[in-house]
Amino acid sequence: MCQTLVNKVARSRQLVAIAEPELLVLFEEWLEELEEETRRWAEQGQDSAPALAERLGVSLTGAQFLLGKLKRERRR
Repeated sequence: MCQTLVNKVARSRQLVAIAEPELLVLFEEWLEELEEETRRWAEQGQDSAPALAERLGVSLTGAQFLLGKLKRERRR
């Protein structure tokens, strides 16, 4: 399920062209919820991608993406 998350985010322009706007809004809201949960989890000193994947019910790749995104945002 979430393995395609990274691909979908990377291909957001393609999604805009082919997806219904309402579907994109739902996807963006879902991604924001995952990002917020990742932030809260990381604030507790956690940084294990496998543990995050299990907690969120996403693939390891999806958890790695979320952790990487959070780290990049913190560097700004």
